[in-house]
Amino acid sequence: MAALESSVNAIRIAAAAADRLKATNQQAFDVSNLLGITDAMLVVSASNERQVLAVAEEIEKDLYLKDNKRKALSREGLELAQWILLDFGDFVVHVMHEEARAFYRLERLWNDCPSIDLQLPEHASETEDSSETEDSSETEDSSKAEDSSKAE
Repeated sequence: MAALESSVNAIRIAAAAADRLKATNQQAFDVSNLLGITDAMLVVSASNERQVLAVAEEIEKDLYLKDNKRKALSREGLELAQWILLDFGDFVVHVMHEEARAFYRLERLWNDCPSIDLQLPEHASETEDSSETEDSSETEDSSKAEDSSKAE
């Protein structure tokens, strides 16, 4: 049995929230056939404890606001902020410090499970950088054209 569509949609909301706060290495797995007690797992990394906490809070906030006031049934790891587990029942989110993630390597537990496409948008900063370069060169070209027409 595949993960419920509602679980997959909620995972995507959580992933988008984490992405906004610059979480990295996001991976989601459909574990419904393997575990039976939950449909999916989302694992994301953060570079420091403050970011781990911020990402977990943002995920909870977005799921509450965008997914019918969904709340975590259980929250663990808030004190140390090395690995925060948010259990939403039909899916579980792991927000991990990069070092903890490298140590525990949770993904290896679910390597045989299908991945879930998180449908994350391309990072705006990369797009903005390239469009700003194009915009500035177009502006320079039009300025040069105006200057040369004024000189004539």
